[in-house]
Amino acid sequence: MATISLQPAPDPALLEVMWRGLEARADLSFFQSWTWMGCLVAERFPRPLLLRAVDEAGDVALGLFNRRRLSLHLGESGDPARDNIYIEHNGVVRARCGAPDLTALLRAVRFHTLVPRRLVLSGVDDAHRDAADALGGRVVTRRTHTAPAIDFGISGADWMAGISANTRQQLRRSARAYAGQGALRVARAESVAQAYEFLDALVALHRRTWEKRGKPGAFAQPFFWRFHRALIARGMARDEIDLLRVSAGDAVIGYLYNFRHRGRVLAYQSGFDYDAAKSVQKPGMTCHQMAIDMYAAAGALVYDFLAGDDRYKRSLANGQTALHWVAIYPAMSDFVLGRNVK
Repeated sequence: MATISLQPAPDPALLEVMWRGLEARADLSFFQSWTWMGCLVAERFPRPLLLRAVDEAGDVALGLFNRRRLSLHLGESGDPARDNIYIEHNGVVRARCGAPDLTALLRAVRFHTLVPRRLVLSGVDDAHRDAADALGGRVVTRRTHTAPAIDFGISGADWMAGISANTRQQLRRSARAYAGQGALRVARAESVAQAYEFLDALVALHRRTWEKRGKPGAFAQPFFWRFHRALIARGMARDEIDLLRVSAGDAVIGYLYNFRHRGRVLAYQSGFDYDAAKSVQKPGMTCHQMAIDMYAAAGALVYDFLAGDDRYKRSLANGQTALHWVAIYPAMSDFVLGRNVK
C-alpha cells in the first residue's frame, strides 16, 4: 500500500531528481515531464505543494500544485499572466505499477488541511474529470476542448489515405502551387541558436496574422516569450523540441514549433506567411503536411494538433482526445463537518 501525502515541495534540484526518477516508470505526456514542469519552476510555483505517493519501491505518484489565494492549481500557477503558456494533457504523474487510483490521490489533496476552497485541474483527461466527480462536492467543468490527432497506428505512413477526398485535393493543389516556386523542403533547427532564429521568424509571422485579426497573439505576453526561450534550451538538450522551417525554393512558407515525447509529436505553435500565398496555396496545411510526412517516415506514433476545434485540424485528424478544465468546490457537507474549508 502506498502512503499518500501533501506537503510543501522540496527545492527544485531535489524535486527534479524525484520527478525524473518517476518519469522512467510512468506513462506521461510532455506537459507532465520535468522538461515542461521544471521550466522556470520557482517563478511559476511560488507557493508549491507536492502530492506524493510512496511505497516500498519509492515514489509511485507525484503532482505539483501551486496555492494562490483561495485556489490550489495542478501543474500551473493560478496566475493568468503565467498560465498563458497553456498546459494540456495535464495530470498527476503515476507509476505504471503500484500507484493509487486518481480518486484516492485527489481525495488526499481535497481533504488536506493545507488545501483552500477550490481545486483547479486544467487540461486534464476523462480519467481526471471522472475522479473529480467521484470526490463529491460541486464539480464545475469550465470548458472542454477536443485535441484532434493523427494516429499512425491507424493510418500508417500513408495518413492521407484516411482523410477526405476534398482535403487531399486541397493539399495536393497547394503543394503543386508551391512547388512551382521551387522544391518543397522542411528543415529542423540543429542548435539552440538556430532554434531561436526560427522562433524569432515564427513570432514575426504569428504576430502579423493575429494583429490583422485585432489581437496581439500569444507571444505578446512577456512571460510566454521568456518561458519558451528557456523551454527550447531545456528541450533541445533532450531532443524533445523541434523548430521547423518549411520552404518552397528560397521562399519560406512558415514555421512550426513542436514538442516530441515518446513517439508523440505535439504541434504547439506556428507562424505562416499568408500574405505571400496565392489563392490555392494553403501555407498552414502545407507546412503541417510536410511535417507529418517527415514524422511518419521517422516512425512517430501520433501527430497531436492539441486543443482547438479548428477546421484544418479536424480535416487532417483521424481521432481526438477530450481535455477538460475543471474546478472542484466544497460540498455543503464539508462546511457542516468543518473539513478543511477556509
